[in-house]
Amino acid sequence: MSFDYNLLPLFLAVAEEANFRAAADRLGVTRSAVSQGMRRLEDGFGATLVTRTTRAVRLTEAGERLHAALNRPMSDIAEALEGVGGDPSPRGRLRIAVTSIAEPFLSGPLVASFAAAHPHVTVDITVTDEEFDIVAAGFDAGVRLGEVIEQDMIAVPVGGPVREAVVASPAYVAAHGAPEHPRDLTRHHCIGWRRSPGIAPHRWEFEENGIPFNVAVEPQITTNDLRFMLRSALAGAGITFATEETFRPHIDSGALVSLLEDYLPPFPGFYLYFPNRRNMPPKLRALIDHVKASLELFQ
Repeated sequence: MSFDYNLLPLFLAVAEEANFRAAADRLGVTRSAVSQGMRRLEDGFGATLVTRTTRAVRLTEAGERLHAALNRPMSDIAEALEGVGGDPSPRGRLRIAVTSIAEPFLSGPLVASFAAAHPHVTVDITVTDEEFDIVAAGFDAGVRLGEVIEQDMIAVPVGGPVREAVVASPAYVAAHGAPEHPRDLTRHHCIGWRRSPGIAPHRWEFEENGIPFNVAVEPQITTNDLRFMLRSALAGAGITFATEETFRPHIDSGALVSLLEDYLPPFPGFYLYFPNRRNMPPKLRALIDHVKASLELFQ
C-alpha cells in the first residue's frame, strides 16, 4: 500500500460533505482536483472508498474503515490505515435491493449457491418495488427490469428473457369464460398489482402484430404483494397478471390456466445493476462473476 498522506484531508472533506462539489468549495480547490485526488487515494489503497453517481456520494465499507481510522489517536492511525484496503478475498455485508418480481434472483438457488461459495460474505437482500437511488440508500447493487435502471449504472443480465402471463383458476374460467382479446379484460374480475399506496395499479402490457399496447384494467382486488395476488387467483377471485415464472408451477399443475398467450411475447428480463467502480469490492465482484456464470448455464 502506497499513497499520499496529503490526500487524507481531501477524503475527510468528501466523507463529511457527502458531495464532491461541496468538498471542493470547503478546500478551495476545483471539483476535478477532488475527483482526481480521490482516484489517486483509492488506487493507493487498492479499494473503492466512496461510491459516486450523478446523484449521490456514499462511503463504502473501506471508506468507513478509513474514516474511523482517521478519528483515532495519531499513534494508532498508521497501523489502522494498513487495514483499510482489506483482505482481497470476498467478505463483509453485501446489500442488494431486489424487485419482488425478480423470480430468477429470488427463487433461491442463485443466492444459496453464492452464499455457499463465499461463507465470509453476509448477503442482505431487501425486497422492494420502490424506485430510489441505491447508492444514496446504502446498497451495493440492485436487481430490476432493465428498462427502469438509471443510465449511469452498469447492468449484468440475471437469467434469460422473461414473459408476462395472464392467468385464472379453472373454476373462474368455467364460471365467467375466458377473454379472447386483452381488451375483454375490462369486463372481468381482475386482481391487480401496484408498487405502493397512492399509485395507480400497474397497466397490463400486451403486443399485437408487433405493436405494443396496454390495458388499464379496473381491479376488484389490488395489492402490492405478489403472494396474495397469486393466492387470490388460485382461490378463484379473478384474472391476474405477472411474470410467467411466478405462475409456472401452478400452470403446470393445472391449478391455473394461462390466457391470452398470443399477445404476450418475451422481452429482456432482469439485471443486476451497480455503480461504476475502478476498485470494486471483492464481495461485489464475486456476486457479479457468480451471476455471469449462472447465466452461462441458463443459455
